[in-house]
Amino acid sequence: MRTTERRNAIIELLCERRYEKIENLAFEFSVSECTIRRDILALSLDYPIYTRTGPFGGVYVEENYYPGRQFLHPEEEALLRKLSIKLKGDEKKLMEKILRRFGRPERKKERRKKYGDGKGEAGTS
Repeated sequence: MRTTERRNAIIELLCERRYEKIENLAFEFSVSECTIRRDILALSLDYPIYTRTGPFGGVYVEENYYPGRQFLHPEEEALLRKLSIKLKGDEKKLMEKILRRFGRPERKKERRKKYGDGKGEAGTS
């Protein structure tokens, strides 16, 4: 596998998994950890990835990065949500479908705040 092919495969894998350890990537691609580190450095110039050291160390992809996916800007999404309140029936369903497709995915923190953390009622612990 050539360098370009490996780097493309690494970014695809990271976008799917969202996180991986350098030693696992080295094993999976049959290269040294130094090679993976060089690949990550090169990829970090073009993609929103970063490394972290310590017990949860590894390579991460920024939370809201999904290749090839375009999202509404927060102002656009807020306006559509405001307008959807007045819709009914099929129009409301269509607007909800649009918002699911193009709205930004909720972060884990936001989901926990909105729906609770599974330890009782929403917002309590």
